[in-house]
Amino acid sequence: MTSLSAAATTDSLRTALARRLAIRSESQIPGQAPELMRYLTAEIGPSLAALGFRWTIWDNPVAGAPPLLFAERIEEPSLSTVLMYGHGDVVAGYDAQWRHARSPWILEQQGNRWYGRGSADNKGQHSINIAAIEAVLAARGALGCNVKWLFEMGEEVGSPGLRAICETHRSALAADVFIASDGPRLRSDVPTLFLGSRGAFNFTLECALREGAHHSGNWGGLLANPGVILAHAIASLVDAHGAITVPALRPQEIPVAVRRALASIEPGEPNGPAIDHDWGEPGLTAAERVFAWNTLEVLAFKTGNPEQPVNAIPARAAANLQVRFVAGCDHNTFIPALRAHLDLLGFERVQVKADRSEVMAATRLDPENPWVTWAAQSIARTTGRAPAILPNLGGSLPNDCFADVLGLPTLWVPHSYPACSQHAPDEHLLIDVAHQGLQIMIGLFEDLARTGKPVR
Repeated sequence: MTSLSAAATTDSLRTALARRLAIRSESQIPGQAPELMRYLTAEIGPSLAALGFRWTIWDNPVAGAPPLLFAERIEEPSLSTVLMYGHGDVVAGYDAQWRHARSPWILEQQGNRWYGRGSADNKGQHSINIAAIEAVLAARGALGCNVKWLFEMGEEVGSPGLRAICETHRSALAADVFIASDGPRLRSDVPTLFLGSRGAFNFTLECALREGAHHSGNWGGLLANPGVILAHAIASLVDAHGAITVPALRPQEIPVAVRRALASIEPGEPNGPAIDHDWGEPGLTAAERVFAWNTLEVLAFKTGNPEQPVNAIPARAAANLQVRFVAGCDHNTFIPALRAHLDLLGFERVQVKADRSEVMAATRLDPENPWVTWAAQSIARTTGRAPAILPNLGGSLPNDCFADVLGLPTLWVPHSYPACSQHAPDEHLLIDVAHQGLQIMIGLFEDLARTGKPVR
């Protein structure tokens, strides 16, 4: 029944996704605020209402931040309750950069791909999950469980207000398990289950020495160069092979259960970049480096005028850096540790400060939690193969709101893949992965109705 239901729903999924892609819900562009509200009130709310959900808009407690939508379908309070999540906002469309004169706001099918901004992140993924509920209701008339939904419209700008909403509405959001879809699979052909995410902490290093630049012929050898100083400061944080050298920025260890879960995981995608096997923390597997360890990345570095260099010693240099960190690391210690490290090495003139963007904390559900076993067995029954189980995503999601604030076991079932051009021109969703995603989600709902919550 699962396969037939998914096949019958693919066409309606395409129709719904086309409607949703047409709404320019670019949260990074202030002028699109009305579109953020329209996505919730004109599209998601009515779509869920047609499936028997009651919905309401929650104002964001952060001034100027976009609203959220809460919906619930309670069949019987004694049944298992699932909290689901999606975000309807997208990054900027970059309309002029799409190939073949595509519009990011019109769903276009070419071969096995559905193109459009949000097709992978996240409109396509939550549309698959809504379509799965629709298929189960059409086949059985009931879900056999209770479902709650929380939609936000600010994930692409750091999910402002989401944590406060979860704290304020803890009772309304109460559930037995959290199941959602975002991020990529391990590979396009591998069903994947991930249980949390690495955190993301962005910070800036700046070396500002004087007002204005000065001729390098007249002053070279007499004036300190901030670009040189900052380059050496960065080199003291991470070595030439990408290994972090500041102990406070490194995790203490990799838990045994995490190592066990990652033992058979091989990152990489045929259409993706080649992995540099000599990069990162030595002694770790590729999977451990991206899913179980911290990394420090230089995102941008500027001194002088790179677009039109002149023969002058620049006055300042600045770099934007990021620490991706795993559960067990306290990001509140990062800035003090960086300051102490730089001072110890004589880089007092290098300033360090955290970026204004909200920090996404690191979370990780125990891979041996009974909910993980339940979900993995369900996915294996549906697809005929065991899913890849990642203790956490290599990227970052606001999972801490659900895992830490609401105290829920968190299961993420992604329907995208690493080469989907997420956040770039030509973003797309693979149709065969979307179809299998429908099957997987239908199977999860069927198994939850059949078995109820797992028992340890």
